[in-house]
Amino acid sequence: MQQLNVVICGFDHYENIDVNPSYEVPEALVRDGIGEPSDVDDPLHDANVSINTVALPVSFANAWPTLLETLDATRPDIVIATGLKHAAHSVAMERCATNLMNAARPDADNALPRFEPIIKDGPAAYWTRLPLRAIINDFARDGIPATLSSDAGTFVCNSLFYQLLHWTATQDRVLAGFVSFPPINGGSRLQNGLDLRQQVRAGRDVVRETVRYYLQRRPGIFSSPDVLLGCSWFLAGMCVRSRMVRRVSGVGLTPCGTVVCGCANEQV
Repeated sequence: MQQLNVVICGFDHYENIDVNPSYEVPEALVRDGIGEPSDVDDPLHDANVSINTVALPVSFANAWPTLLETLDATRPDIVIATGLKHAAHSVAMERCATNLMNAARPDADNALPRFEPIIKDGPAAYWTRLPLRAIINDFARDGIPATLSSDAGTFVCNSLFYQLLHWTATQDRVLAGFVSFPPINGGSRLQNGLDLRQQVRAGRDVVRETVRYYLQRRPGIFSSPDVLLGCSWFLAGMCVRSRMVRRVSGVGLTPCGTVVCGCANEQV
C-alpha cells in the first residue's frame, strides 16, 4: 500500500464572513477523512492517505511562507489550496494562476499592490495540476453546483496559487491546484452561497479524485486531457491577458509570455 501525504490549506479570516469554508472544509477533512473506496477496483484501496492542514493569513507577504513551512515539514505528494469567492454561488475549480498582483482592497497587512508581478521574470501563468474532468464529474454526481474558473483573480488567493505552482514545477511528482468555495448559507452577511455539508463533500471529492489520478498516472506524466480540460480554448484569452499584464506592469513576465502547464510549456 502506497503512503500519500496530502496538504489542504485555507485562509483563517475574511472580513464579514462568520463561518469560513476555506477554514472549515480542510478541518473537516482532517477530522473525518476522505471516505472508503467506492468499489473493489477503486485505486483508493492501494493508498494510505494522510491529510495535513494549515490556516493561512490573507496576506500577500505571509500566506505563501506559512504554507511553505508546512510543505517542508510534511513533504506532500498532493497540495490543495482553498479560498473564498465572496460573490460565488458554486464551487469553482481554478484552472490558471497568473503572475499578477492587483489588489482592489488592502490585505491583512494593509498592503495594496497594484499591477505588480508576483515573481519578477516568472512565467505569465501556470495551469493547475488537478484532474478537473474527474472532479467536475464527481460534483455532478453528488449534486454540487460547480464551475470551471479561468483564474483566481488578482488578490491573495491568486498570489498563493501562483507561488504554489511555481514551487510545484521544481518538485518531482507533486500535484497541486486551487479550489474557490462560495460563502456558506447563513454563514455570512451575503445572500449567496452553499451549505457547508455540500462544500465538505466537494473538498472530499477533490482529494479522492486527485489521489486516484496520482496513483494511475504514468511516471513523468504531469499533464493529461483530464487536467487540461478547458485549457486549450483559454490559451487565446491568456495570450491577450498576459500581453496586457506585461504592457501595464512593465516587469515580471517572460518576454514571450510563457504559460507553464505540468512539465510542458505553451508559448503564447
